Amino acid sequence: MTADLYTDFRELRSGDGWRIGARGMTEYYRYQDCADILRDPRWGKGEGLRRSEREGSRFRNSFMRQDPPEHTRLRGLVAKAFSPSVVAALRPRIQQIADELLDDLKPDTEVDLLSAYAYLLPVTVICELLGVPVEDRDRFGRWSAALARGEDDDEELTEEDRRRRRGASMRFREYFARLIEARRRKPGDDLLSRLIEIRDQGDRLDDPDLQATCVLLLFAGHETTVNLITMGTHALLRHPDQLAMVRSERAAELSWVDELLRYESPVQIASRAALEDLDHRGRTYRKGDMVLLMLGSANRDPDVFPDPERLDVTRPNVRHIALGLGIHFCLGAPLVRLEGEIAMGTLLRRVPGLALAETAPTYRSNRSMRGLQQLMVHLGGKV
Repeated sequence: MTADLYTDFRELRSGDGWRIGARGMTEYYRYQDCADILRDPRWGKGEGLRRSEREGSRFRNSFMRQDPPEHTRLRGLVAKAFSPSVVAALRPRIQQIADELLDDLKPDTEVDLLSAYAYLLPVTVICELLGVPVEDRDRFGRWSAALARGEDDDEELTEEDRRRRRGASMRFREYFARLIEARRRKPGDDLLSRLIEIRDQGDRLDDPDLQATCVLLLFAGHETTVNLITMGTHALLRHPDQLAMVRSERAAELSWVDELLRYESPVQIASRAALEDLDHRGRTYRKGDMVLLMLGSANRDPDVFPDPERLDVTRPNVRHIALGLGIHFCLGAPLVRLEGEIAMGTLLRRVPGLALAETAPTYRSNRSMRGLQQLMVHLGGKV
């Protein structure tokens, strides 16, 4: 995925706002189309996605890939762990992690912000929340990178990409199968132990559900935030006037994290399948037909966001769809926002001399998940 992606989106929105992609699926580029389909119960994950899952997708049993009533059941068993009040209680610990990571960085040096900070903070948080040994985070990084690349259509992946995706999926499942068994023998004060014991009117998560849910929570629990921190920091450093506002006393009054999510959406594409025969804006779809919703384009639609190509941390009512809409709205949205606020806010406050290094940042090749491979920064006289 290239840095000039949004130029292409602007051209595609200016016409009909949709096109037929390489696989024969309709791709929607305007906000209203994407938002309407995300909220419409006639669209869902559908049989089309379930067929691809049988061919090796790693979230076969997770609620992320399912429709009601199974989606409602599984998500309901997990949702309480990510309520705004529960997430808010994590603030002191997230702040402590951010400060400790910055304490370890030497002043007047160049570092890769992604590997030295942006990855370590959210992966540590989700590991502690789930009850996963933090010392295993390096292997999770490798597996997650393979899964993130595997989010793209199979036709866009090499055989090596598909092999790595299958391998990462298998290793994640095996890892959590062992950890689930260990927690059954010796429960802890963590989310995994609570998920094992949870009951809701006699309902429970069986082992395949547990494994899939743990993989989803660990992967989604840090991947989006890593990309938010790195791309958000990069955007602010390229816009000194906006950076100054985030560093000012006004920051607490601004929706600056949501503006960064809009401006550089970590998740670029959502897919949906028609759950019945239906029409959408004059186009007819049969049950099982799939469409692609270009979230990154929708979040720069001038019909919704005035002057959308401009980063504006004072923008009011940032109604982006970077974290989805409808019943599949990101379960961890409160955690993503809190981690982004603390990680970037602490970095910018404690490192007043932070600047981009001469080495240009590089983007991952992923189409569905937008993120940087590396972000070299100079720490100045870090404090």
